[in-house]
Amino acid sequence: MRLTEQQQQIIKHKVTDYFGNDAKVILFGSRTNDILRGGDIDLLIELQQPVDQLLKKNLSLNADLQLALWGLQKIDIITHQKNTPETPLYKEAQQHGIKL
Repeated sequence: MRLTEQQQQIIKHKVTDYFGNDAKVILFGSRTNDILRGGDIDLLIELQQPVDQLLKKNLSLNADLQLALWGLQKIDIITHQKNTPETPLYKEAQQHGIKL
């Protein structure tokens, strides 16, 4: 995994701030491969409870992570709420991602 321990802790802390203690964070995509270089940070956030203003919270979390992780880093966030349909991207992230 190509995230430092500090970056992982920042991500987990910020996700908890926005979505609560029940939210799970999974890193997926190129950052899970230690051999590759560069790439954006792809995050799947699994939510156990429905969340009000989900889009607003996603955008705010993204902006907050940009600042906390030293900016100029592309971050993609997908969220999945329990008991909603599973998209192909969700299934891929779930299957091949690494839980933070």
